[in-house]
Amino acid sequence: MNNFFKRALTGIVFVIVLLGAILLNQYTFYSLFIIITILGLWEFYRLNSNEQHKPQKYFGTLIGIVLFIISNVEASTNVMFSCTMIIYGLGFMVFLFEIYRNTEKPFVNIGLTLLGVIYVALPFSLLNFIAFPDLHIHILPNERYQPHILLGMIYMIWINDTGAYLVGSKFGKTKLFERISPKKTWEGSIGGAIFALIGAYVISIYYKDIEMIDWFIISGIVIVFGTLGDLVKSLLKRSIGVKDSGTILPGHGGILDRFDSIIMSAPFVLIYIVFKFHYFNIFNH
Repeated sequence: MNNFFKRALTGIVFVIVLLGAILLNQYTFYSLFIIITILGLWEFYRLNSNEQHKPQKYFGTLIGIVLFIISNVEASTNVMFSCTMIIYGLGFMVFLFEIYRNTEKPFVNIGLTLLGVIYVALPFSLLNFIAFPDLHIHILPNERYQPHILLGMIYMIWINDTGAYLVGSKFGKTKLFERISPKKTWEGSIGGAIFALIGAYVISIYYKDIEMIDWFIISGIVIVFGTLGDLVKSLLKRSIGVKDSGTILPGHGGILDRFDSIIMSAPFVLIYIVFKFHYFNIFNH
């Protein structure tokens, strides 16, 4: 099977599984993304492991799993889960465990372990709050799962990436950030942004959970931070001298390759949702 058909087949399966899990119900969403979180953490720790650097792969993954579970409980029930404090304890136990490992660079290992949780597990955990948004809409507790904003964000990331690739391939001349990603161009980025804004308008017609202006703002967040997320991922790969973050998705690389834009966009989309639909509403009452 040549590379084109391999990429095409993998892409189709990836889209079906991802969208199917999000659309079906909250349990399939939860199951898929906790698996993605685990795979993403293992990928990150594998990339950053060598003779000198030995992050605590298993314990770091455990912290990521606990963080995702606690976030899901808090988001789906809309109550503060008292077990949140467990995360702080687990985070500091990374320091204690390193005492007994007898490695060459213990604090590099500690830093890499915690960085994996922050860079991979935290953004995926925040997706729970985007999938269970508190929009001050009168809904029943068992109807709190409202994935339209999450889906819209993912659609706009894909539209932005596709538009940037198509326009950049045809018209790209001015390098965006040659030191990190030689193939990215300003023309491609502008083209992707235009496509994403058009996508935001179309999405606003079908998904009425939030207003059109909100979709445009979220689109702007995705355009900026999705692109930066791709650059951060490229910086990581360039710093350790690899082409792809993994091979789990034939023709498309690894988990970090496929979710880099979501990883960087999710925190800022959530910040907007929280301030717009929680704090802004409080200030206006």
